Amino acid sequence: MTGTRRHRAAGPLFVAPFLTLFLLLFLAPLGYAAYLSLFQSRLIGGTVFVGLDNYTQALGDPQLLHGVGRVALFFVIQVPVMLLLALLFALALDSGLLRLARVIRLGIFVPYAVPSVVAALMWGYLYGPDFGPFAQLSRKLALPAPHFLSDGWMLGSLANIVTWEFVGYNMIILYAALRTIPQELYEAAAVDGAGAWRVAWSVKLPALRPALLLTLLFSVIGSFQLFNEPNLLMKIAPDVISSSYTANLYAYSLAFTGQQVNYAATVSFLLGLVIVIASYGVLLTANRGSRESRSSRESLRRAA
Repeated sequence: MTGTRRHRAAGPLFVAPFLTLFLLLFLAPLGYAAYLSLFQSRLIGGTVFVGLDNYTQALGDPQLLHGVGRVALFFVIQVPVMLLLALLFALALDSGLLRLARVIRLGIFVPYAVPSVVAALMWGYLYGPDFGPFAQLSRKLALPAPHFLSDGWMLGSLANIVTWEFVGYNMIILYAALRTIPQELYEAAAVDGAGAWRVAWSVKLPALRPALLLTLLFSVIGSFQLFNEPNLLMKIAPDVISSSYTANLYAYSLAFTGQQVNYAATVSFLLGLVIVIASYGVLLTANRGSRESRSSRESLRRAA
């Protein structure tokens, strides 16, 4: 009985460090931010309790709504391109037909190892209309310089930076999932006469569905938290990127530039709610699609 009690006590002891850090570094700041969002700092009266007035104001704030809409458009444009490239690279590496596959895999992953601040500064230089290489090459060819930092191009320019950074990260996740597919499935497909394209479509892609869902969820969270890239490019394109260009940048500007800590906490909470709703929508859609595909396969089996 003594040994059993010791084993039962060992579990909470092992979990205690994680729970302590989770409480101190996540739940406690989150609770404090929720507390701040219920107050307002006024010139007359100081800090007063206002309940949900900050949330009512935020829901009608055009700057916040435009920022959320902008990152939603960014998500719709950037994420499919990024995940498609990551999928193609993962399938190509898993095919075994590429020479120097390890070097290629490392080369694709290296941009993810570059800090996002450095990546944004580097691409900001490349996009530069005066001293950037694209602008200089255009002038040498007597062509109009591309306006990568203009209002019409900015969202695409940001999408290009984020895609360059995270294709390798998502590719590694998908490639690792491909390596876990049992060899027996490939052998059965070969016996049935399936070619490389058929194997990729009927064996690899269905097996990648959980990994693709994981990368999609990460992309939802990352897109709506877009901050570093627009914050740095704002220094060289202030007429295009404002302090409310994205919702995350807006919350940061409210807290550290406008000193509106209470309203910034409210905006942050609403942004977190948007992320939760978007993530739940992705999960719900994916689960519904998987259920429909399973039911269709079962109906085909019954018919056969």
